[in-house]
Amino acid sequence: MSGRGGASRRPRPAREGTSHGYTLIELMFAAGIIAVLGAAAIPQLTAGVERSRTVGAARYLASRLALARAHAVARSANVALLLTATDGTFVVGTYADGNGDGVRTRDITAGIDTAVGVPVRLSTLFPHVVLLLNDPTVTSTFDTSALMSFSPLGTASSRTLYLRGADGSQFAVRVLGATGRTRVLRLVASNGTWVEVL
Repeated sequence: MSGRGGASRRPRPAREGTSHGYTLIELMFAAGIIAVLGAAAIPQLTAGVERSRTVGAARYLASRLALARAHAVARSANVALLLTATDGTFVVGTYADGNGDGVRTRDITAGIDTAVGVPVRLSTLFPHVVLLLNDPTVTSTFDTSALMSFSPLGTASSRTLYLRGADGSQFAVRVLGATGRTRVLRLVASNGTWVEVL
């Protein structure tokens, strides 16, 4: 090494007693800050996961209804989505009319109206999401099954399904009877209005 004027310069030796690491108190303080920030972030992360799960359940039901409508048009036969309460959740199944009188629960039981695909338990796909077949703000009694039918023309039986997440978020899946179209709505808790999201 050279200093000013080309004179060589020796590196300075380290002072005795100086430390090149962190003290235990500094490490504990940093770990404490990380723990506090992590504890503050966990509830927000959990709420975000639960909300995403509820949105996913609403979109899943909307897509199952749209698929049932497409099957009805493609087959030129009535096709219905059957929701049945079982063990604290709902089983979702799609059935096609087998005898020309529409999809009926007694024909499903008798094997006349056959399943299109495999019925699915909603809680298996979306744990902690509650499905209600009636508006919880209007009634305290709830249906245990619903048959949402689509005709070969694409029309449907009108109905709204209500979903509530573990974080308190609420969504609705609405089928419009005249067109058979499906809409997903979100409840804005601050003013009690439903806003279309899909």
